[in-house]
Amino acid sequence: MLSRSILKQAVLLRSVKNAATNLKQIRNGGHGTWTYRAPPPLASKKETLLAEGLGGLCWWWILYHIATEPEHIYGEWPYIDPSTWTNEELGIPDDTAGPLKK
Repeated sequence: MLSRSILKQAVLLRSVKNAATNLKQIRNGGHGTWTYRAPPPLASKKETLLAEGLGGLCWWWILYHIATEPEHIYGEWPYIDPSTWTNEELGIPDDTAGPLKK
């Protein structure tokens, strides 16, 4: 009888401890540092250099391809000179037609 009550107390105490640890809020799933009303900690030198290097690589890729393959921006069709278009292509009636002819 005594051992049964001790066992119940031990189980109850263990469940209370587990409940206390489960109630703690872990921000961001435990990844990184979480701060409230304070500036976040600075990134390490390695992370800063890696971010700068990847950003530089991305900008090099973009600017290199703009300089060497401008068709991606301007299109791949040849430029047409608008002065070569006829009135018919533009939908403009002839000067001799219409109510203003003399």
